[in-house]
Amino acid sequence: MHRIGIISDTHGLLRPEVAEGLRGCERILHGGDINSPEILEALQKIAPTFAVRGNNDKEWAKNLPETLSINLYGLHFFMVHNKKHIPKEAESMDVIIYGHSHKYEEKHSDGRFLLNPGSCGPRRFNQPVTFAVLEIGEDGSVRVEKIEIAHQVKERGGIGRNRKKVVQAVMRDTDRGKSVREIAVRNGIDNELAQQICRLYLTHPGINAEGILEKMGM
Repeated sequence: MHRIGIISDTHGLLRPEVAEGLRGCERILHGGDINSPEILEALQKIAPTFAVRGNNDKEWAKNLPETLSINLYGLHFFMVHNKKHIPKEAESMDVIIYGHSHKYEEKHSDGRFLLNPGSCGPRRFNQPVTFAVLEIGEDGSVRVEKIEIAHQVKERGGIGRNRKKVVQAVMRDTDRGKSVREIAVRNGIDNELAQQICRLYLTHPGINAEGILEKMGM
């Protein structure tokens, strides 16, 4: 039995739970939106890693391919970040890996197996954090294990009792040009939570603290 780790949309974050879940895999396939070369370096220490460039992978990733075709353990794999960009010639492939939507999906179509492992980087709103391990039997059979990381809202720095005040403080620090790491330290919250609040604030002009909390499901 061969094990292949399938991940996508790490967006600069390799969670310890993901790294641990990938141990024992013989290969790792990354569907793009890596956001940092350090992520690939860390993955390569776990197992040989193949990756395609996502729409958020900028100059540092210019040498990464937009599509990739590889043969692993008797199966033909095709990788692309956005499902909409799967070319017609990929119809002959056995397994197609993609990402982009942050939503887990697996389906069989015309003899092909299509898999989006979802996102295992920073949590977007209340969407699940997922990745997959694909097992290939000696007879060519394919089995997929979907792995979901439990959502635990961290009640640090008064975020449980004074959520609105913490969000407002993060918004002010964002306006002052503070880094995510500095914002997290200043407000007693972890980097992931600070990053999520900053992203919502910057991508939704005019949103207030209540709106951010609502979108985060808090």
